[in-house]
Amino acid sequence: MNQIDMDLNEDRNYLPTPGAVGLGQESSRGKRKLTSKFCLENLPNALMLAYQSFGVVYGDLSTSPLYVYRSIFDGKLQNHQNSDAVFGAFSLIFWTLTLIPLLKYVFMLLSADDNGEGGTFALYSLLCRHAKFSLLPNQQAADEELLAYKYGPSGQSSTSLAFKRFLEKHKKLRTLLLFVVLLGAGMVIGDGVITPAISVLSSVSGLEAAGTNLSKGEVLLIACIILVGLFALQHVGTQKVGFLFAPIVILWLISIFSIGLYNTIHWNPKIVLALSPHYIIKFFSQTGIDGWISLGGVLLSITGTEAMFADLGHFSAFSIRIAFAFVVYPCLVVQYMGQAAFLSKNISSIPNGFYDSVPDGVFWPVLIIASLAAIVASQAIISATFSIVKQCHALGCFPRVKVVHTSKHIRGQIYIPEINWILMILTLGIAIGFQDITTIGNAYGLACMSVMFITTFLMALVMVFVWQRSIVLAAAFLLFFWFIEGAYLLAAFTKVPQGGWVSLVLSFIFMFIMFVWHYGTRKKYNFDLYNKVPMRWILGLGPSLGIVRVPGIGLVYSELATGVPAIFSHFVTNLPAFHNVLVFVCVKSVPVPYVSPEERFLIGRIGPRPYRMYRCIVRYGYKDLQKDDENFENLLIQSVAEFIQMEAVEPQFSSPDAASYDGRMAVISSRTIQSSSTLIVSETEDFGSISSIPSSKSLTLQSLRSAYGDENPPIRRRQVRFQVPHNPRMDPAVREELLDLIQAKEAGVAYILGHSYVKARRSSSFLKKFVIDIGYSFLRKNCRGPAVALHIPHISLIEVGMIYHV
Repeated sequence: MNQIDMDLNEDRNYLPTPGAVGLGQESSRGKRKLTSKFCLENLPNALMLAYQSFGVVYGDLSTSPLYVYRSIFDGKLQNHQNSDAVFGAFSLIFWTLTLIPLLKYVFMLLSADDNGEGGTFALYSLLCRHAKFSLLPNQQAADEELLAYKYGPSGQSSTSLAFKRFLEKHKKLRTLLLFVVLLGAGMVIGDGVITPAISVLSSVSGLEAAGTNLSKGEVLLIACIILVGLFALQHVGTQKVGFLFAPIVILWLISIFSIGLYNTIHWNPKIVLALSPHYIIKFFSQTGIDGWISLGGVLLSITGTEAMFADLGHFSAFSIRIAFAFVVYPCLVVQYMGQAAFLSKNISSIPNGFYDSVPDGVFWPVLIIASLAAIVASQAIISATFSIVKQCHALGCFPRVKVVHTSKHIRGQIYIPEINWILMILTLGIAIGFQDITTIGNAYGLACMSVMFITTFLMALVMVFVWQRSIVLAAAFLLFFWFIEGAYLLAAFTKVPQGGWVSLVLSFIFMFIMFVWHYGTRKKYNFDLYNKVPMRWILGLGPSLGIVRVPGIGLVYSELATGVPAIFSHFVTNLPAFHNVLVFVCVKSVPVPYVSPEERFLIGRIGPRPYRMYRCIVRYGYKDLQKDDENFENLLIQSVAEFIQMEAVEPQFSSPDAASYDGRMAVISSRTIQSSSTLIVSETEDFGSISSIPSSKSLTLQSLRSAYGDENPPIRRRQVRFQVPHNPRMDPAVREELLDLIQAKEAGVAYILGHSYVKARRSSSFLKKFVIDIGYSFLRKNCRGPAVALHIPHISLIEVGMIYHV
């Protein structure tokens, strides 16, 4: 209990940098006011983004007409294949497209962005910032001062406040919320496996409809070759692929619109009457429970809708609204209408309704465009899968993976090699194992509708806690869409034996991986939190810490954001000497999409001034890329120097009480560093590392030096040197501390990292031992190491092993 109280005191000790944060917040609010209003000057940019969104977002949704009617009339509805059933099926498709993609997603859900980012974890991060729902206790008061942290009204009604406190009080409910979010994320990743398989298979199925001599196995081989090529292209990046494929999707939409309009006029213009919901009632009255089961096929008409929200960070809500409302929605409605008009007069063509409805003169061009559009359809969900894996990892719910930034201009476009090849292997397994579009479609529909069902639930919570709407309004929204989506979801569950089990197995596997990683990470963090080194113990050691302090800077990496980690005492008792300057570095993710460089560093002091111990918290958003920054050491030194100067000037930092020996932090802006004169920075260029080999009269050493120089040509390196300016007004103690810091930097920087082994206690249950000792240990051994993920130079790394019994 005392440990928790100390953490709260440390959190209260945060003091923002004067002027640095307040001005940024004001400008951020002004920016939101400007961007929230439509401006004609932004229309060209919005139209360009809308054009690019066709190549990334709408491929999946626009290729659904290839297989929807086939899936609807498969199974028990084969006994009801007549014109009235076709009219009813089209009416169901029309109202499903209108209520869920158009009303729910375009007009409502796209407004629930997290500083421009969308997706399941974006909603969860919004909730975690407006209520204490996060299970990982590494949030600080300083995080709430970030420009992107508060997003929405600040007031709260008494009813919603009581509801929020109720959820915050019960840990099981917060765990259940995380479980639901991870299930949604697992379904999206599973969707990334199934979508390429069904899209490519449905497009190349036209080769069989064309009456070619290709066997089913040869068609499957062509589909597999396309799938391998699709995943091999991912390293190029979303921007290039999307810009290349946007014309294909637009051409595809124009084609299906024209074909649909032709079929409506030529075959049965009365299909327009089916826009009335009266035909839905007539459909269910004639088909009964068989018609309800067929909803599992109807929902395939809206698969890919979740990509509009998941890929929101690549574009803007306005551009996505323009593209869907004015292009995608009309084209899909006319295509489904025309296909229904054709099928109402050609009932026997239902198994291959799309290609049979295409006029003979344009069959082959449409087949080629359909194959290309299917590749684009897969691209949308693959990009969304990369994004959600990155978000899961940043919020402590996925093992460390390699993240490659594929665009210098758009931060959200990434590529994850490990995930890409895992998706490819699983997709090929689905395509080869099932080979049937209807069976794969059953799994596809279940995955998509599960994501939509979970998103509706999270959206209702956002309406209450973020938008500050009444609980009654949020409940009405929840019940209305849950009634519609619940009917589709239950119908999809009836298809579990006919292939729907695939999406459940995939989602539960990925959800298990995410939950195990989050559980192990949380247990490890809590171990560090409750076994922190007492400040009294450090003060009792004295400034020398009971060991020899040698020149240099030691960067001690820890996941702990407050206090001194237990592994430090392990260092002190096992190492004979330690560096003269110690900086405890914590690299952590905060529940916001991006953290500006001006707010990234949070600097504080540990212990009295003679101890020369500091803390640096490096903060990243869940969409930020933690790249290898060669300037990190120099920025860190400048930030610490700025903090030392600020501490001497600002009265709130000079409190002499013991409580201020740890936890008093300040945001050090990069702008403040550039404008201040705490240190004089000089830069020189150094060529190569050959000069590091001293000259020698030995012929052997000279020959080795010559060989080394031939194999390693000179490399330009930027050397940065620091000097303390001559300022008579500077406090002598501050000058002395700055000189010690500069001398330590010139002596060298070492990165100290704990190599931890996490084990379950002997008294733990069998389930906990299985999760920690087998599941979590397996994931830690087979993911990227922390030193690689943190971009720590191997030559300067010191690792000390430690066992965590959690």
